Amino acid sequence: MAPLDIVLITGMSGSGKSVALHALEDAGYYCVDNLPPELLGPFVALEQQHGARKVAIAMDVRSAASLPLVPQQLRHLRAQGVTVQPLFLDASTETLVRRYSETRRLHPLSHPDQSDQHRALVDAIELERELLGELREQAHVLDTSMIRASQLQGYVKSLIEAPASQLTLVFESFAFKRGVPLDADFVFDVRMLPNPHYESDLRQLTGLDQPVADYLKASSEVQDMFEHIEQFLSHWLQALVRDHRSYVTVAIGCTGGQHRSVYLAEALAAAFGQQWHTLKRHRELDAIQSDIG
Repeated sequence: MAPLDIVLITGMSGSGKSVALHALEDAGYYCVDNLPPELLGPFVALEQQHGARKVAIAMDVRSAASLPLVPQQLRHLRAQGVTVQPLFLDASTETLVRRYSETRRLHPLSHPDQSDQHRALVDAIELERELLGELREQAHVLDTSMIRASQLQGYVKSLIEAPASQLTLVFESFAFKRGVPLDADFVFDVRMLPNPHYESDLRQLTGLDQPVADYLKASSEVQDMFEHIEQFLSHWLQALVRDHRSYVTVAIGCTGGQHRSVYLAEALAAAFGQQWHTLKRHRELDAIQSDIG
């Protein structure tokens, strides 16, 4: 009998868990929203009896009292041969406040009778971060602050397609002017490198275009940066494997997230892809592409 594959989605209220569940449903997973942690074991046993192969479960802070049970339950399931991929969706407090203000929904931990509703919402979000801290530490984190629903769906689908038995490296380019990704395990700042933006024939291109790649490849500074990042990651990857990490996100940032960071994320993914499973994300370019799509 093939082992059961479970994707466990947790995260901040308003971070996009329903969007992630829809992506998994499209990918053939049987999805259950807001399953109480006490029912995780019996539910998995029932699905195994039914011969299920792919199940996605969302849990959130509405089950706060029993969330501490989850890490031990996951260890028990893995010991039984169940494949478990925990995903934690996060977003900045500012983003979550804006989303709640736009939808006029009430946060699960808010007190509606508090006079300062903005303060109540911020307090509720910070309390939620504290309650979910241990789950976040044990999951692969996806920062949804700056990405659209279509991007999130694509990222989730690419993650579940990655082999669960080995470390997956995620190389993500981003623009510092739009904030550092919350899901980054390592962040490298490449804003000091030569900038194609100031070359008129390269300004409208991206790091995915060959003329930009040729321009950056010709720079000794860019090559030094590539080699230093490559050496750093190569030195620490085995330690991360020994720490039982399933995913490591390496974020490369420049000013606009269009040229230098994109080129280096692509180059590093190509280099490490010869030995490791790698994924690529370009936060700013992917957002533009989702608008076009």
